[in-house]
Amino acid sequence: MTEDAGLQTDDDTQDEPESSSVDPKLLELLVCPLTKTRLSYDAEAGELISVAAGLAFPIRNGVPLMIEDAARKLSDADLRRR
Repeated sequence: MTEDAGLQTDDDTQDEPESSSVDPKLLELLVCPLTKTRLSYDAEAGELISVAAGLAFPIRNGVPLMIEDAARKLSDADLRRR
């Protein structure tokens, strides 16, 4: 740990989880806020996917942003992969 202007910072961040990772137990409980259907987790993209709504909800700092305005619309190619 180093101290800079009264703030402590951790120089070794290798042990921290990725910013898009989310608790697996939480994933079991979440459903699409629009369709109330099950979501799938795309770990590579850091998103929760709702095929029924055609949306991908981002995960930021381990917290899923489950609002339509934050979601990305899935392309036809995205939907075919699901």
